[in-house]
Amino acid sequence: MALNMLGELEAFATVARKRSFIAAARTLGRSPSALTRAVQALEESVGVKLFNRSSNTVSLTEAGERLMPHAYKMLDLQREADEDLAGLSGLAYGWIRFSAPEFLGHGVLPRLIAQYSERYPDVNVDVIFTDETIDPAKSKLDFSIRGAFAQSSDLIGYPLWNYSRYLYASPGYLERRGIPDSIEALEAHSLILHTAPRILKEWNFRSEEHAVSFRVHPKFRFSSGLAVFQAAQAGVGIARLADWMAEPEVEAGRLLRVCPEYKLTSSSGESPQMHAVYPAGSLPLRVKSLLEMIRGFGDSLGRKHAVTL
Repeated sequence: MALNMLGELEAFATVARKRSFIAAARTLGRSPSALTRAVQALEESVGVKLFNRSSNTVSLTEAGERLMPHAYKMLDLQREADEDLAGLSGLAYGWIRFSAPEFLGHGVLPRLIAQYSERYPDVNVDVIFTDETIDPAKSKLDFSIRGAFAQSSDLIGYPLWNYSRYLYASPGYLERRGIPDSIEALEAHSLILHTAPRILKEWNFRSEEHAVSFRVHPKFRFSSGLAVFQAAQAGVGIARLADWMAEPEVEAGRLLRVCPEYKLTSSSGESPQMHAVYPAGSLPLRVKSLLEMIRGFGDSLGRKHAVTL
């Protein structure tokens, strides 16, 4: 297949996935007019209209729907060929597309991606920051970063770092409302609950001597982990946070640990883990090198906060 048609297929597939010429252009680093010309050239080649266009929406025609799986297959073959050649040369190039929890966009991943880009300047990165669970296979992503606990599925897990969860609040909040001296005393406090990717009905606490299950009656519910973190900083209430997020704020005096002898676990007593999941198959060099860099960040957290990795 001619190389220009592969470029046209990539333009078509990206517009179809993003449902927008502007968003697709941003993803591919091209102008909307260039993508429009590429799609028009593809439509002329196949002899049918592939998109229904209006001032606000872009949708696939029946012909476009039929072409989609074939376009993905041809682009996958191209990527496999590129990756085989890259493996021989030891170079990394192409696109990495993945999803990650919103909080990782709060400084962590942008810094790591900046370092990665210096090392691998021919790699482009497209990140979806969301606390919702995304299936990388269905969304055509290289991988998805998730927190909490790995779920059994057809996806392959890639451990990044282990961590612990504790309760935290601002010094101002605790000065106004008092410091709870037991898990039961939390009933009298404003609790902040993170609702994505699911709503928890109970928090499970463990100390060296006790295991306590606490029915959560939140005053605030947020779908964003970043919002939960910022609300705790602002003195809104008490939040369940990861130690790697919150302990730097404790060191800076902006948060305090509440009921510090207890950490929060799964119902079976497990501590959570940041991990990536990806569809079956070998990882391209560009993806593997980025995941190794993210895991290295986790190693540094382990050394700093005494988290066992």
